[in-house]
Amino acid sequence: MARTDPPYLRIAAEIRRRITSGELREGDKVPSTRLIIAEWGVAMATATKVLATLKRDGLVVAKPGAGTVVASRTRKAAPKTEAELSRERVVKAAIRIADAEGIRALSMRRVASGLGVATMALYRHVTAKEELILEMADMALGEIRFPPEPPSGWRAQLELMARAQWALFRRHPWLAQALSITRPQPLPNLLTHADWATRALDGHGLPPSTIMYAHITIFNHVRGIALNFEAEADTESGTAVTADAWLAEHEPILWDLVSGGRFPNFAGVVSRAPFDYDLDTLFEFGLQRLLDGYAVLLAKSG
Repeated sequence: MARTDPPYLRIAAEIRRRITSGELREGDKVPSTRLIIAEWGVAMATATKVLATLKRDGLVVAKPGAGTVVASRTRKAAPKTEAELSRERVVKAAIRIADAEGIRALSMRRVASGLGVATMALYRHVTAKEELILEMADMALGEIRFPPEPPSGWRAQLELMARAQWALFRRHPWLAQALSITRPQPLPNLLTHADWATRALDGHGLPPSTIMYAHITIFNHVRGIALNFEAEADTESGTAVTADAWLAEHEPILWDLVSGGRFPNFAGVVSRAPFDYDLDTLFEFGLQRLLDGYAVLLAKSG
């Protein structure tokens, strides 16, 4: 490429070469905006345009929790005719779209386009987008297979469930938004999770209402933190700025506020040790504190 091309195109061409040559493979992280700035000595705006160009060309995608990675080069075959459609194929196609593009990108037209059929063909299998999302949520929740024999002890059983749910929300960043706590959905696979949690807590002297509150609280802890996956993916997809790059730009502003003396207690805590805004750490910290509290509750009931 001629040296007269803008820097962002030259850099995009080099990363494209790494991808097409196999140096960077499907799912590998590509240089972040911070690394592009460091390697090529360009400004943040130029680094942002590099990733935006690669996304536009379909070479990279924003993956929640991982940053920007090399996109898949293979596509699953669409049904050749509308007669080959089924409810399962429609739901699986919708999940693939939501996983890759987010729940906001999901529409009946978008799913039909991905399957290579007319939009009206979908309505023979699902009546509306709302029904489709419920079917997607139930299918995703069904990916978790609890062991026939649970581990020993209520705490180990709840940890197994919570960590399986956390991994599930990571695979499907849209799922947390699709589920409701205040308006429980009649999803068989969601009830499998509820059955596992209530069995773990039952038989220890707790009132039924307490068992239900404990189950809902731990599920909402996992879901509540997982809500950040879709929001972060939307942000990176729209701006091509990773969480690390965003922090690098805004952290100095935060420190200016903290060091001004208005927030002495907060400043004293954060200045004594580094703090990482890591969702996995927040999930595990909250999970253990909840289970510590449940241990006290169960000890009192015994």
